[in-house]
Amino acid sequence: VGFGAFMSLPLVYATVTAFKSSNELFLFPPRFFVQNPTLSNFKRLLYILNDSRVPFGRYIVNSVFVAGFGTVAYIFIASLAAYPLAKHNFKGRVLYSRVVVLAILFRPEVTAVAVYMILAGLGMIDTYWSILLPTMATSFGVFLMQQFIASFPDTILEAARIDGAGEWRIWWSIVMQGVKPGWITLVIFTFQSYWNTGSVGTYIYSDSLRTLPEVLSQISAAGISRAGEGAAVALLLMIPPIVIFILSQNSVMETMAHSGIKG
Repeated sequence: VGFGAFMSLPLVYATVTAFKSSNELFLFPPRFFVQNPTLSNFKRLLYILNDSRVPFGRYIVNSVFVAGFGTVAYIFIASLAAYPLAKHNFKGRVLYSRVVVLAILFRPEVTAVAVYMILAGLGMIDTYWSILLPTMATSFGVFLMQQFIASFPDTILEAARIDGAGEWRIWWSIVMQGVKPGWITLVIFTFQSYWNTGSVGTYIYSDSLRTLPEVLSQISAAGISRAGEGAAVALLLMIPPIVIFILSQNSVMETMAHSGIKG
């Protein structure tokens, strides 16, 4: 309980700071809790967003589309790639598995130049694909799903094949249902990756295609003059990943408790 309370302090501090007035933000010595809560930071932030050339709703649509479509597509691709690596014997299987693990070692900062050149060569700069494809090409999801699928009982798959089920039916109706904790966990990581992506400005130059986190981060980076708006930005950026995590965590715990072969 003590460690849990200590780990929650940054979240609590970020929340209360968003409701502090300018006087309390620069008070010395600083106070942890807010004395006179106010919504002025959020009002000023909304004014800045409404004063931009692009409607505020456009940023929300971009963020929802990128995070939602990107997460669903990546779960689909990663699980499809992981299934044969985990449950089928084919030539080069070990080599492919090693390449998947090796690719995890390369950070996006290392591959940034190569990724930009590939996207530019494909004509995808300043499009949604320049945000979606780099994350879809990561191998962490394949590795995670491979570990979950590898532990799935082979006897169930053999019984399904005997009953006449094809590989697509087995993958979707049996394997994906049996490894639900795996892909729900991957949903958490993938959504956070798309929502908090910091490379949008590298590939996107049109204001109408920018995502909400990118725009809010630019506002908070203005310096001490917008410290209040920056605190409001920090709180708003935390809410969607936390909500997704809470909802997914409940599903993971419930599935883990009731998964397995039942007689």
